[in-house]
Amino acid sequence: MASSRYKDKDAGVVLSFNGQWISWTHTVVAYAAFLSALIIGCALHYHKIVKNEWYGYPDEWFPSVSATIGDRYPERSIFMIFIAITSGPRFALVGLWYLLTAKPGRVLPKAIAISGVIRTLTCGGWTYITSTDDHDWHDILMILYIVFTIPWTTGCIALSPPNAKAIKYRKWIAGSFFGTLVPLVYFFIQHKVHRVAGAYTVYAFFEWALILFDVAFDAVTALDFDTFEVVVKDVKGASKGANASSVPAAVLEKEKEKATAGVYSAGFNLGPALDIAADVYHGFVFWSTLTSLGLVIWYFPLWHMGISGYEAFVMATISPVLLGIRPLRSLVVNNQRLFHVLSLAGLLAYKVHDPVYRLFTVGFGVFMGCLAWAATWSSDSVHPSRLESRVIAWLAGLLMSSIAKFAWYTNNPIWPVMHAENGGWNGTGLVLAILAVLRFTRKAPLNSWGVSEQKNGSSLLSAIGIGGLFFAIHSLLSDTSTMILWVWGGFPVRGPVSNVHAYYTIAAMTGGLLIGVFRPGMVTKWTAYGVACVGAAMLTLYEQWFGYYGALILTTYLMAVAVPMISKAAKKNPAVTFGVGFLFYNLLVLFHVWVVAYAFVPGGPYVREHTDWIMLTTMLTIGAGVFDLVSGQASHKYAASTDRRSSSFGHRKYHVGILGLLNILFLVANFLRFPSYDYKPYHAEDRLFTAGIWTIHFSLDNDMWSSEYRMRDLIKELEVDVIGLLESDLQRIIMGNRDTTQFLAEDLGMYVDYGPGPNKHTWGAALLSKFPILNSTHHLLPSPVGELAPAIHATLDVYGSLVDVFVFHSGQEEDPEDRRLQSEYLAKLMGSIPADRPAVLLSYLVTKPLEGNYNTYVSDISGMHDVDYTDWDRWCEYILYKNLLRTGYARVSRSTITDTELQVAKFIVPKDDADKGRILAASKEQRDRRVEEQQVPDGWRFPALFRGEGVRGHHYHVFDEPRYYFYF
Repeated sequence: MASSRYKDKDAGVVLSFNGQWISWTHTVVAYAAFLSALIIGCALHYHKIVKNEWYGYPDEWFPSVSATIGDRYPERSIFMIFIAITSGPRFALVGLWYLLTAKPGRVLPKAIAISGVIRTLTCGGWTYITSTDDHDWHDILMILYIVFTIPWTTGCIALSPPNAKAIKYRKWIAGSFFGTLVPLVYFFIQHKVHRVAGAYTVYAFFEWALILFDVAFDAVTALDFDTFEVVVKDVKGASKGANASSVPAAVLEKEKEKATAGVYSAGFNLGPALDIAADVYHGFVFWSTLTSLGLVIWYFPLWHMGISGYEAFVMATISPVLLGIRPLRSLVVNNQRLFHVLSLAGLLAYKVHDPVYRLFTVGFGVFMGCLAWAATWSSDSVHPSRLESRVIAWLAGLLMSSIAKFAWYTNNPIWPVMHAENGGWNGTGLVLAILAVLRFTRKAPLNSWGVSEQKNGSSLLSAIGIGGLFFAIHSLLSDTSTMILWVWGGFPVRGPVSNVHAYYTIAAMTGGLLIGVFRPGMVTKWTAYGVACVGAAMLTLYEQWFGYYGALILTTYLMAVAVPMISKAAKKNPAVTFGVGFLFYNLLVLFHVWVVAYAFVPGGPYVREHTDWIMLTTMLTIGAGVFDLVSGQASHKYAASTDRRSSSFGHRKYHVGILGLLNILFLVANFLRFPSYDYKPYHAEDRLFTAGIWTIHFSLDNDMWSSEYRMRDLIKELEVDVIGLLESDLQRIIMGNRDTTQFLAEDLGMYVDYGPGPNKHTWGAALLSKFPILNSTHHLLPSPVGELAPAIHATLDVYGSLVDVFVFHSGQEEDPEDRRLQSEYLAKLMGSIPADRPAVLLSYLVTKPLEGNYNTYVSDISGMHDVDYTDWDRWCEYILYKNLLRTGYARVSRSTITDTELQVAKFIVPKDDADKGRILAASKEQRDRRVEEQQVPDGWRFPALFRGEGVRGHHYHVFDEPRYYFYF
């Protein structure tokens, strides 16, 4: 080519060859890297690379990407050579794309280019650092690559030049890529969790499809880069926005906007983005404070064993009624910053160590938060866009709270029961909250007392609807595991699991919120309400997946209808819609406590065990709000006013971006929490397991701190393999909607059966085991007068032998008939298993040794023996066993974690029929023969750590040292 042709740089000369070659080179070399590794791997190491942790050929017959490019020579080396070659065209492709799409003053092309560079670097990271080299860094870089693929893909679609064919291909390929993720995850779970033969082969096909789609998406740039010629000369003006297509530019722009939900359509500005981020974080702070109120209130009736008087603080939420007083409303509306700042007192409460004053501080924060948010909504009601932005932020704050709780194993890191010692991030959260509230309140109020409220509809109906809505989203959506535990039915797993499937709840919440914003007319109809009622009935009446499908339907509806319902309520008298609304919310909160605490509260027996009544009442109250929405064609007016695509609603793209980011963060946390299921007992070489029973007092210690970390430390140091936890059901508003078993199981490496769900009206019984739980059933024992008595009957695979474990919490001392009936039921249940099968009871019996119901539990009917019948100083906790060699028993003091000690016992599982025969033939005197610690092997001994004064307030007590037994 003539040099004179490129003398003038202004003519557009950038590089010296046609841009298409960048795309084609990248495509060919990238495909060559993967396909050459696949061909060589199958030729040289086929049976090795199709084998996984569970199965090999012929059950699995196609290798995954990771197995193909993994550790074997020469395929790994050849793959890395091609990937190194690919990096040059890859960086050039990202650079050319930036040059093609960059426009003066536009930030988005720069952001997409940066994401493309990071994505390229992380690709190199996870391909060159295999899981064998460094498993953690391999996973981290893989996650980052997937995360940055999302903005790269959507950004490329949004920035596409006016080329109809390229836009079409990008949409199809991107849709195929993201659509493939769903079956990919499904078959991975089938392989990893359910261990289905052949599932990993199907997973491998979808994994390879992702590679093909990923490279193909970037190959589409060849259709755009032909505008660049010889380093690269812009001969068509595409980088200047010219439309060389036969399709009108307006049509193509609409296609791009439709494909990306309009997220990038109006440009990007840092200021509005920070505003939205601050709004959402401030919404997160509100929900963090509100969800902590019930938890700090619960501490007092818990320790008083009945109504304490502090329950009155639940009424802190009705503060918006003060907006009915003209001077006060004017004061609050015109000084919103002050009241929002005061609401941060709830975050400062962790600095208050006295439980009473900490409750006062949290109550004050909730009081101010409810008052300030109601005033803000009312003030902004004259501006539809600003009101919508506030409502979305508040609901996105709920989503963020649920995500944070998932990442922190159902605790919120900025709750007042958290601090640095138990995983709290209170200081960081408070600093961010101050910055967020200052930005949240930087705009002047738009409305004051002088502007009359909207008269369309009934304020009372709206208040009833708001009360039911707020209760529903708080009780069901403030933690991703709540509804999953509603439908939990035990092992084998036949439904969703909290640390695997919780994202479905997050996805439904996100989808519902987007529907409420972009298509409010879909949910402001009686048809949608009827579908939601069906979903509520499915959740209430059914277990496993069918019940959870109902939960997802209800979740989507609640988040969707919340947008128009709150927006409509904000245009009326806030003292009624939000003040009275929170009153109805409080009544429902008390109702849903009464159904389980009926034995301790006035009028409790009338509503005992009636979660169905609560759900019915909740849906009826929401129906009142829907009636107000649809009356007078209000829903049509609202839909018309909020569905328009004007520049005043530009905040939506930032909210969509925030929602996308929150979903990504959840998926990262979900990936990090994915269970390994490779749990190992402490003393497998001795065929020994340590079993324990502990009443954990709802995971609040004596000083009102969340106690999971301290429980974890004691259980780990005592080397407990199987443990029953009682008073473990925390899935109610008053208890913070928590689940201690998730943290303990994942941190200690144990399988977990949560026990009867929160809709079964018990105080909870859970089982954690180092050994696989093959089967488990849940029982509600006869309780005609007092509280329900939960029990778990589980069959474990202990060193290849079946061992049955029972976890049981008896009724109260005040209800002797209940306890008698329960003892008979449980004795028959324990006696119903095969006569020679080993079994252990981990229980709370409420009886004296050798007296009363004790003789029913320890009887010929049950076949069970007391772990030590000479231990006379017992009333609550007992360990019973049969067909096992008991070698040790100890009682460990509780410190300040709970109100009950931890009892542990050691057992050896017979290894053959001869051992089993000797155990069955042993007399009572032989079974109970005591020996000194020096007479048993080291692996059979309890830790010396807890002798004497012990550690952290834990020590062997009652008889001050472990007891040992042996007769073989």
